[in-house]
Amino acid sequence: MNKHIIALIFMLIIPFGVLNAQGILSKKSNFTKQDTLRGSITPERSWWDLTYYHLDIKVDPDKKFISGKNTIQYKVLKSNSVLQIDLQKPLQITKAVQNGKDLEIKHEGNAHFIHLPEEQSVDAINSIDVYYKGLPRQAIKAPWDGGISWEKDKNGNHFIASSCQGLGASVWWPCKDHMYDEVDSMQISVNVPDKLMNVSNGRLRLVEQIGDTKTYHWIVKNPINNYGVNINIGDYANFSEVYDGQAGNLDLDYYVLKDNLEKAKVHFKQAHKMMEAFEHWFGQYPFYADSFKLVEVPYLGMEHQSSVTYGNQYENGYLGRDLSGTGWGLKFDFIIVHEAGHEWFANNITNKDIADMWIHESFTSYAENLYLDYHYGKEAAAEYVIGTRKNIVNDKPIIGAYQVNNEGSSDMYFKGANMLHTLRQLVKDDKKWRVILRKMNVVFYHQTVTTQQIENFLAKETGLDLTAFFNQYLRTTKIPTLEFIHKKRILKYRWINVVEGFKMPLQIKIGDEEKWIYPKTEWQTLKTISSKLPIIIDEDFYILSK
Repeated sequence: MNKHIIALIFMLIIPFGVLNAQGILSKKSNFTKQDTLRGSITPERSWWDLTYYHLDIKVDPDKKFISGKNTIQYKVLKSNSVLQIDLQKPLQITKAVQNGKDLEIKHEGNAHFIHLPEEQSVDAINSIDVYYKGLPRQAIKAPWDGGISWEKDKNGNHFIASSCQGLGASVWWPCKDHMYDEVDSMQISVNVPDKLMNVSNGRLRLVEQIGDTKTYHWIVKNPINNYGVNINIGDYANFSEVYDGQAGNLDLDYYVLKDNLEKAKVHFKQAHKMMEAFEHWFGQYPFYADSFKLVEVPYLGMEHQSSVTYGNQYENGYLGRDLSGTGWGLKFDFIIVHEAGHEWFANNITNKDIADMWIHESFTSYAENLYLDYHYGKEAAAEYVIGTRKNIVNDKPIIGAYQVNNEGSSDMYFKGANMLHTLRQLVKDDKKWRVILRKMNVVFYHQTVTTQQIENFLAKETGLDLTAFFNQYLRTTKIPTLEFIHKKRILKYRWINVVEGFKMPLQIKIGDEEKWIYPKTEWQTLKTISSKLPIIIDEDFYILSK
């Protein structure tokens, strides 16, 4: 987030009108049958479970053309004879084959229904080959309005990359394009002109010379979500290091344009610092078998699993800017820290429905804060996350509409991070908070999840009733507001602008004395020693006061 990349940030940088309605964080509110076919677990999806992909394609940079096939292996969960595969126009499925037989395909927009004449026995492992070709959608403003970026580097070499969060992986390859079902493993084989290199997810198994072209075969051993699969094609140089991590040696591999090799060797030292901080807070990196890569691309960046893409111009901050306005945002490269943070939240723990994309973006935006906490201290981290509040817009709820491939508000980034920072205060124990975050990545290891699962987990582990807390911050645009009156040595206070049952505790200062109070929607009172003492609300809580 897709990021991904913060939607509100790019609103500040580029005109909102360039966004496609199907791109990341769209404003779409009227939905069609195509949205339902794309965003729901249809009967033609639910009966089979993905086990393996082999995506085998040829990329022709001069023609901006892709052709090839995807071998889709699946386990039969219940008997059915129609299987849904997704591929977006103008790409075309040319044929589908099972056991040597061409299959009938009925096309309905971007959904394609393949009819299987052979019996699909429960528990059987079957496969089909889906052939396709065409001119894939060209990215307009990657990664927000994605597709394939067909660019050239300053030496005139082709510089190509995919990005498709929200829009969907089916914008460039045929697949089961719904977040709920991650393929268990896959092979990615990409044929390119032999002067270029393709970098994809996982580990490079083989480079095969075929005439004046080369095919790069990449193996992904871990489950992977569709939008996390990528191709990156360019005149790359490679360097690497080994990180002594919590699960042993982890290969950190870097692919950059050859002209940027020397500065990348210096700048990418931040990847080691990122890994150290996040393994501390979240537990071991989830994809040791597939390594970790940073890959330079012609757009800003994206969280592609084990193949994180980078285009932040070798600057700290977000293209040299501090999104918090505190100075702390210039202590790290935003893209390295944010996009790599998605390896834990988006790639390890993945939302089942994109309406719950806050699970990806809120935790990863909060991870920026924890990176600072680890390297610069708790006060620096708090200043940073509090500083990002000026970017919150409260335009609509953080959670989107379900079953139609719809994301919620861009507030899933800054507001979501501040919600989690507030929750940390309620836990009142930083060691416990760290244990919870680490346990979360164990309990939901390599899983797709719902908001309710995450809410239930956090409530159980914190020991707090968080129902109204999450209803407030995730499902409304209301900011909790503490109304208070201090006179005659009595402090009166209550919550307003809150959902039913909201009674979040709050830490304040009365003069120099720190104190917890327990507001409700009814007035509460507290005796003080003087009405002249100032009432100072702890800024670590994301609330308003009046």
